[in-house]
Amino acid sequence: MAESDLYFEQVPVGQMANLAYLVGSRESREALIVDPAWSVDGLIDRAEEQGMKVVGALITHYHQDHVGGEIFGMQIEGVSRLLERHPVPLYVNENEADGLLQITGASESDLARKAGGDSIEMGQIRIRLLHTPGHTPGSQCFMVEEQGTPGRLVAGDTLFLGSCGRVDLPGADPEAMYHSLSALGRLPDDTVLYPGHLYSSEPYGSMGEQKRSNPFLSAASLDQFLMYMGG
Repeated sequence: MAESDLYFEQVPVGQMANLAYLVGSRESREALIVDPAWSVDGLIDRAEEQGMKVVGALITHYHQDHVGGEIFGMQIEGVSRLLERHPVPLYVNENEADGLLQITGASESDLARKAGGDSIEMGQIRIRLLHTPGHTPGSQCFMVEEQGTPGRLVAGDTLFLGSCGRVDLPGADPEAMYHSLSALGRLPDDTVLYPGHLYSSEPYGSMGEQKRSNPFLSAASLDQFLMYMGG
């Protein structure tokens, strides 16, 4: 069996059960950080110790616990620290870009504005950018694909194991979240879900199991989804 080209690390960070990711190609020795926050130096150093060069960041959404900034009296390290060490592009959904600029103080020249359906190629690895609004207007998930292996869905705060992201914060939209989850529910059962927070006993799980057990993912209608949300 040929050796996998995929470089993939799930890294617990911070004080809010966040999960950051390092994703890339062993062939090209290049990696992207998904949601650089809390321990940016640690994430960069971890990649470099494994012979990988950080060449960009994938942003699931602009909340401070995922990109840095001040929240709940805490000053969280994030995008600004990444740009100090490596001036790399920040891949952000076009509907989220202005919010990211406001939260992080990054410059327009730092951004790579992306639309849903765009993809990034690294060696034999393809990363598809899925626009999944609901938690925020420009939330996006990343479908990491390598030929011959199940896809890996890095879902940020859109979908967790057993639950989904909040829809009661500024910019959230319950109906948009319902439609985003309905779209994710059409992914193959063997797709592996990697969430943005460790809110369950397991750090990842199959989409097939989530379709059976996660009520938010399997809601048959918007009304049922809102009922599960408590609305």
